[in-house]
Amino acid sequence: MQQAEFDGKGSCIRWTEAPGGEPARVYVHGLGSVSAVYHAHIAARPELAGRRSLFVDLPGHGISDRPAHFGYSLQDHADALAAALDAARLTGAELIAHSMGGAVAIVLAHRRPELVSRLVLTEANLDAFPPPTAGSSGIASYEEEAFVNGAYARVLEKAGPTWAATMRLADPRALHRSAVGLRHGSEPVMRSILQGLPIERVYLQGEFSGDLEGRDALEAAGVRVVSVPGAGHNVMFDNPDAFAAAVAGRG
Repeated sequence: MQQAEFDGKGSCIRWTEAPGGEPARVYVHGLGSVSAVYHAHIAARPELAGRRSLFVDLPGHGISDRPAHFGYSLQDHADALAAALDAARLTGAELIAHSMGGAVAIVLAHRRPELVSRLVLTEANLDAFPPPTAGSSGIASYEEEAFVNGAYARVLEKAGPTWAATMRLADPRALHRSAVGLRHGSEPVMRSILQGLPIERVYLQGEFSGDLEGRDALEAAGVRVVSVPGAGHNVMFDNPDAFAAAVAGRG
């Protein structure tokens, strides 16, 4: 386990790491999740072997610290992730990022372009104000204190078993602020940033999640959009073969 201070007050973002060659692959989880849980089984596959791999937990999640003073906006998370990559002495890394983590990765590529050479995004949030059916929308619909002091437990009860297993490791206040930050989006908005990035970009959309809004414009901007058969939001669990192929650049 490695760590780096991210807020100037001693709070640390942490990650586990497997050694290997460069460019490194950096795996970033979604809201209420843990990177290793969602991605270690992918990084261990033979077609992805031999590459340095980092499984980073964003502030407030997993093994990272959860300071009460932190804002947990997309920009805050991106800057904390940058602190981890700086401490790991990485440049030109490939970021494999899921859901909210994909939004964070896009913002990082915009703010610190030297750190990112390629994006593989799995159902990343591209727009502010996700639909009401999104998990972040449900969490953000509560006031912060109401969520921390009761609603968090109710959300855990309703979450699916996989998400609940990692969400219970997230700090309730950090979880709520992260959801609110995701609803606010970034400036410029994530979709606009993604369309303008001068790097390889792959976007994975699960078949069961429906058509990706604005797909034609993304593809016109050079984003390779892959519809993954037999998969929903968690493509890495539902179709690991297709997911690993995309990470390897073969899908």
